[in-house]
Amino acid sequence: MTASEFDDVWVVVPVFNEAPVLEAVLDGLTAVFPWVCVVDDASDDGSGGIARCFADRGVRLLTHPVNLGQGAALQTGFEYVLGDPSMARVVTFDADGQHVVDDAVRLARRLTAGFDVVLGSRFVARKASPMGWPKRSLLRLAVAYTRVSTRLKVSDTHNGLRALNRQAVGLMNLTQSGMAHATEILERIKQRGLRYTEEPVEIHYSAYSRAKGQPLLNAVNILVDLLVK
Repeated sequence: MTASEFDDVWVVVPVFNEAPVLEAVLDGLTAVFPWVCVVDDASDDGSGGIARCFADRGVRLLTHPVNLGQGAALQTGFEYVLGDPSMARVVTFDADGQHVVDDAVRLARRLTAGFDVVLGSRFVARKASPMGWPKRSLLRLAVAYTRVSTRLKVSDTHNGLRALNRQAVGLMNLTQSGMAHATEILERIKQRGLRYTEEPVEIHYSAYSRAKGQPLLNAVNILVDLLVK
């Protein structure tokens, strides 16, 4: 694998207080992708300083002065990378260490098969990622809601690992600042008639993410955001 294969790819990484794992995440990404945009959503744990240390490896750091939510962080990253005329593909990648770089590589490559968006899914073509029944049940409810609201046949509506081509990135214009941005992305796909597919990916629920309470809490936040948006 050569870096030139991904010279037209930007990885957008929204970050909020991920200092314990961010160095490892960025080390893995920059070993493959030459351009990474980190959007620090007002972290107070030194996450921004960690990202700044990777400047010589292609990491660009943007900072929100106040916490605006993951959707807003993604939109900030999208607007920034659209300023690069050579950008043709974008991968969104969570900063908590749950995503796998090899999966990001496969999603970026699938875009070259004629898709506008490639969505990572925990629930297609592979053994399902290990998770407790409360989270799995909440995610299934979110999938059911999204299938009705967007009429898209998707299996995993709130996976932060996805790839978009330049056209799709330009059409996102996310307004949902919280976790409901993932459903908003699917709504844009439907509204704009974008060509999409799903690609199986792994999610690593580590001791770190479990200690933060992210898996179940994020699922609850998703449903709340969907109901009030």
